[in-house]
Amino acid sequence: MRNHLRALRDRRGWTQAALADRLDVSRQTVNALETGRYDPSLPLAFRIARIFDCAIEDIFEPDDADLPVDSSTGR
Repeated sequence: MRNHLRALRDRRGWTQAALADRLDVSRQTVNALETGRYDPSLPLAFRIARIFDCAIEDIFEPDDADLPVDSSTGR
C-alpha cells in the first residue's frame, strides 16, 4: 500500500515523533508507515485521516498487486 503520510506530515511541519504523539503510537511506527513497511490497522487509519482532516483514501492507495482480480475479466 502506498501512502502520502510523509508529505502530509511535512506540510504541517511535524516531526515523526510529533505525529507519533498525536496518534499515540511510537515514532518507529510512523517511520514504518511512511516507508511502506507497515500497513495501519483500520482504527489507526481512521485516526490518521481525522488528524489530517481528510478521507482515508486521500492518504492511502492500494498497490495494484493488492487489488483483487475479477476472474471474469482478468482485471
